[in-house]
Amino acid sequence: MGVSAQTDEVPKNNPYTAASDVERGARLFAANCAPCHGPKGNGGRGANLARPRLPRADDDKALFLVIRDGILNTEMPGAWGMTDHEMWQTAAFVHTLGRVGPEQVPGDPIAGAAVLRSKGCIRCHTIGTEGGRMGPPLTEIGDRRSATYLKSLLLDPPSFLPEDFSMVEVVTTAGHRVTGIVLNEDTYSIQVRDLTGDLHSFWKQELTTLEKHADRTPMPSFRGQLSDRELEDLVAYLVSLRRAQ
Repeated sequence: MGVSAQTDEVPKNNPYTAASDVERGARLFAANCAPCHGPKGNGGRGANLARPRLPRADDDKALFLVIRDGILNTEMPGAWGMTDHEMWQTAAFVHTLGRVGPEQVPGDPIAGAAVLRSKGCIRCHTIGTEGGRMGPPLTEIGDRRSATYLKSLLLDPPSFLPEDFSMVEVVTTAGHRVTGIVLNEDTYSIQVRDLTGDLHSFWKQELTTLEKHADRTPMPSFRGQLSDRELEDLVAYLVSLRRAQ
């Protein structure tokens, strides 16, 4: 039986994630989605779906609703020709697009976990229920990023900023200055998480300065800060962080 069409009855988690569902989803994607999103989901006329996080669909339910209903005022139509089951199968396949397969890498993951905590990474990044929210969560980073990518990111963070990541500096008419990460923004307001993790919301008419820096990140480079062994261990630990099967 298909999932109810009522939004509040759509389950939070995808009920169809078996290997056969993903395989069927791949065929549905190729027939219905690939013409716009590309055969590997890496974009074309449509958005790039081969990414760790989809800005408009950050969980199973949200992705199902985007597939079912489309996105208003965009070229993304609803999948009116699919059953609910087929939409869930397509969603299951889409979630695999940003993953990479398990890798055999040098380094000790246990030692790497200690490196991550000793260098303060956990203050900004979440792993499971532990950590901060300034940076992207790392809970399943091993599914999404290769060892080569992770090593390059650790050495040169500004070159690998997420597409939806933006640092900002704001100054209010009262002289209050905040530097942080943009969480949300519309025509009249902006919400920012500062570098200590606190949240701020501003009306733009109350700001004298609003400067965005797409080439900056609060994440420091670990070039020269880690030994070769520590870098290998840290990468090995990050690669080991994968979704439970």
